[in-house]
Amino acid sequence: MKTYIKRDLVERISALTGQRHQEVGRMVDALFQSLRVILESADPECRVEIRDFGVFEVKKTKAKPQARNPRTNEVVYVPARRKTHFRPGKQLKEALRISLPVEAVPGQPDGELNLPLQGPAFQNEYIES
Repeated sequence: MKTYIKRDLVERISALTGQRHQEVGRMVDALFQSLRVILESADPECRVEIRDFGVFEVKKTKAKPQARNPRTNEVVYVPARRKTHFRPGKQLKEALRISLPVEAVPGQPDGELNLPLQGPAFQNEYIES
């Protein structure tokens, strides 16, 4: 899995806009700092909607008075808190919905795939039944 860091984002934006890395770096830092401040100051909930990308939300969780520690089986109290949630926008969802290339299954000869030959997973408009 490829991990992208803030520097990669700065380099891409710099290449797209033609601006210097230092200027773009300050803008990216300011953007993330602004998002962080908005989400941290949520009282108690808020939404940051970025069209065509997604929505960042701060949501409340309920207190759990009867939670258990799985190691000791001890009953513990978990207080209410806030959590962040990201919901992708329509364009991002559609871009991620594109099928990945099918890889050969280990143990099968090259080119053979271990796929079901019937059922709803096999239905395809290009295959005649």
